[in-house]
Amino acid sequence: MAMSIGQLSAEVRLPGIVSDGMILQRDEKVKIWGWADTGEKITITFLDETYQTKTNENGKWEVTLKPAPVGGPFEMTIKGNNLITLKNILFGDVWICSGQSNMTHYFGRHQERFAKEIADANYPEIRQFYVPTNPVISGPAKDIPEQHWAEATPETVLDFTVIGYFFAKKLYDKYKIPMGIINTAVGGTPIESWTSEEGFKEFPDIMERVTQLQDTAYVNEVNRKLQEARKKVEKSAPPQAEDRGLAGETKWYEPGYKPLNWKRINIPGYWEDQGVRNFDGVMWYRRMVDVPESMTGKEAMVKLGRIIDADELYINGEKVGNTTYQYPQRDYTMPADILKPGKNLFVVRVTNNGGKGGFVPDKPYYLLAGGDKVDLKGDWYYKVGKVAPRHNISGNKLGVRPIFAQNEPTALYNGMIAPFTNYAVKGFLWYQGESNAGNPDAYRELLPNLIHDWRNHWGLGDLTFLIAQLPNYMDVNYSPEESNWAEMREIQFETAQTLKNTGIGINIELGDWNDIHPGNKKPVGERLALAAMRITYGEKDMVTSGPIFKFYRKEDVKIILSFDHVGSGLVVNNDEELSHFAIAGEDKEFIWAEAKIVNNEVVVWSDEIKDPKYIRYAWADNPDFANLYNEEGLPASPFMVKIE
Repeated sequence: MAMSIGQLSAEVRLPGIVSDGMILQRDEKVKIWGWADTGEKITITFLDETYQTKTNENGKWEVTLKPAPVGGPFEMTIKGNNLITLKNILFGDVWICSGQSNMTHYFGRHQERFAKEIADANYPEIRQFYVPTNPVISGPAKDIPEQHWAEATPETVLDFTVIGYFFAKKLYDKYKIPMGIINTAVGGTPIESWTSEEGFKEFPDIMERVTQLQDTAYVNEVNRKLQEARKKVEKSAPPQAEDRGLAGETKWYEPGYKPLNWKRINIPGYWEDQGVRNFDGVMWYRRMVDVPESMTGKEAMVKLGRIIDADELYINGEKVGNTTYQYPQRDYTMPADILKPGKNLFVVRVTNNGGKGGFVPDKPYYLLAGGDKVDLKGDWYYKVGKVAPRHNISGNKLGVRPIFAQNEPTALYNGMIAPFTNYAVKGFLWYQGESNAGNPDAYRELLPNLIHDWRNHWGLGDLTFLIAQLPNYMDVNYSPEESNWAEMREIQFETAQTLKNTGIGINIELGDWNDIHPGNKKPVGERLALAAMRITYGEKDMVTSGPIFKFYRKEDVKIILSFDHVGSGLVVNNDEELSHFAIAGEDKEFIWAEAKIVNNEVVVWSDEIKDPKYIRYAWADNPDFANLYNEEGLPASPFMVKIE
């Protein structure tokens, strides 16, 4: 097993990733490295070869192994003043899975949707190395807190990235090559935090921030000023009221509490849409739920969709679950002795910090036990427990920019990418962009810059880089609109088209309008695998993408669009008219256009636009009715065309 850096200085020490069960990159020169005393002699024995080296003046050593084909399991011995034996080593393909929360989502959060896939996850040659959140603003880290490689089993796969696993499984099923995924992603983080200092040489504004953060005195001074400012604001703020639901002798969630003056409200729904205006604070919900005897005496689950922002669930006076922020699905399990036949008291305490509060529509709300369900949607009763004070002690209000390490430039590269640049890989999966969607113009430079940066640090040429295009999200607009999310998709698409060995997974129909974390992640991973099959594995004759715009030609007022990746032919996937094509003249005032598939091309026109200058397809936050596909069932990528 790998040993931590904190052990006795005389012993050979290995980075966490060089450990039992590791998957090494096939057909590449592979580096193995570690630390020991200065000048200590290190001998590695592996695959009937012996490699020798000595540590340098900093106590680091490194050897380069000869390339090896797919195979294993093997053992490796590393000897200095101590002896380490690493077991169960495979040669296969290793992929970095990075980005923000949609990449971090693991099977444990999607057990109901993927119950069969979890039960069938018996793939010892698909392995994950999980990297815990570890922002470092002071410079590149040498290692991470000790972790280990895990084989995919029904138990361990609960911690696997869903997208990374389905990507690896699709490739493994086809090629039977061991697949290693290094899961290094953090929710809510911008692309700047994943880029190295060297990668920002052409970005002076960002470099200024990087330099600031490396000044310990500056960081300490900011933290001191922020703390003082917070104390000053808190001191001047009016005292916060108690939550009335918790203040009395009998709490509002207790069966003995007698409810007075509670008002009717519907779940799901936001209270701002149901007669409660501009309320932030704590709202209590209650309902008596009839439970049949057949559902009692056994473990049960309550599904409460999503709640904005935080919640606590009580049943018959017992707290059975809570969530502290808005994004996770609320799936609360309870022991067999909580429910009783007949009336059961359900109480939910909801805390909202800003914006609309309450229960998100179009999510599951029910009680499940023994295969039976009780619907929890419909009439509940509510009462205000606490009104939030109208003061704000954020950094902007205080005049101090707080330092939130994981969102600062270079911090996640330093702590979660840099420790692995010595480890040979096949390529990268990247699902990120939501946190940068407010400024697409900057992302147009930052995304290709990150790709170049990572490739430079690995030093293995133009490694495959696969981008998960942002899916549909937010409200559907039935009129043409401007959209930052559409611009982000265009940037992702253009980057994939422009940079060598860069591909894209088109996910335009896989999102949820009311959830930035859509649950349908299996095809996201599988479409990235299709892109890898074309770019990395040479599947030139295989349909690996939906239609991608190639070029146009004009015929009078009509524009004829041609596509790559038409597969067996262009189709409309929902038996309706071809939709979501918009057209504009020089003024860029877009209107919906007529569109038809003719001879595997798309003809677009509008009788109102005699001299078309722009065409867009699926250009919206949520282009819900976009329906251009190929016969293989893969959607066309959104695009915009300027007509010359």
